[in-house]
Order: sequence, then C-alpha cells, then structure tokens
Amino acid sequence: MMKVLMILAGGFEETEAIAVADVLRRLNIDVTVAGLDTLEPAGAHGFTVKADALLEKCGGEPCDGVFLPGGMPGATNLLHSEAVLELVRRIDREGGVISAICAAPIVLARAGLLAGRRFTMYPGFEQYLGGMTPTGELAECDGRVVTGKGPGAVFAFAAKLAAALGKSRQEIAAAYAAMFIEL
Repeated sequence: MMKVLMILAGGFEETEAIAVADVLRRLNIDVTVAGLDTLEPAGAHGFTVKADALLEKCGGEPCDGVFLPGGMPGATNLLHSEAVLELVRRIDREGGVISAICAAPIVLARAGLLAGRRFTMYPGFEQYLGGMTPTGELAECDGRVVTGKGPGAVFAFAAKLAAALGKSRQEIAAAYAAMFIEL
C-alpha cells in the first residue's frame, strides 16, 4: 500500500487537508497525518484536527510521498521549518512524490524543487518564487511534483496526486463517481 505523509502546521487550510486525505484514503493510499509542532493543530478557520503523530516522530519513516496543505499562516509555518524543508528534499532524493497546494508551493520553491517545472499555486506569493512563474492552472503534475491552486482545486489536485502515486485513471474515476451526484 502506498503511503503519504501529510504535514499540518497551525493555520493550515482545512478543506485542502481533509478533502485530499479523504480522496487518497478512498483510493487505498495510507495517509499519515503529522503535526508540525502539536498533535492538535488548528486550521485557518478554527477547526482542530488530531494528528497521528508529531513530525519529529514520524518524519524519518519510509513513505512514497509528502503532501503539504496550504492556508495561512500554515504555509509560512511550514516554510520556516528546517525539518519540513529537509524532509521534502529527502523524499525527492529518494524518488518520492512531492505535493503542495495553495500557498504551500512556497516551501517547494525554497527547497529548490520547482526550478524548471510547471507548477501552480494561490496568487499573491510571488515574492517567495525567485522569479519563477506559476501557470495559473487548477493543478499541475510535472514529474514527481504535484501542485494545486487552492481550496477550489482540491479534487483536480487529488486526482493528479493519486495518479502520480500510481493509481490508474479508472481507479480515480471510480472513486470520484462514488462521491459525486448530479443535482
């Protein structure tokens, strides 16, 4: 079973974290929720989530990918964590999938993982990009790096992330068919 580590920092975007983790779990991808510095991080809109473990306890475990939800100040809290920067670099070196949505791609930029790649993110964080320009698409996958624009892009982003983790188009379509109804 594929394993993804989702890192939650205080001020994370709840919709991004929960919706993406839910889609991955529906596709039988194990998602471990790591709190950056607390087991009960509070999101940007006041929802508290119980993490499985602190990042310092589970960040060294093998995984197939990492997922960074955005939100503010969640994304900047991730950005200022040397442990997070080293983790995404390590997973990249090991051939894992690196993913971030909303403002969190600023972490990937700081880690040196966006140069020469197509990526997208929430507008307004260009000062963190060192001259790189996001595409503006809802979601992008360039090699093993998956990025998303924001909360409204969670399902497009989750589909690209699942595909990067090896799920087939048919598996993803079946999971989405069970979630969506016509009104």
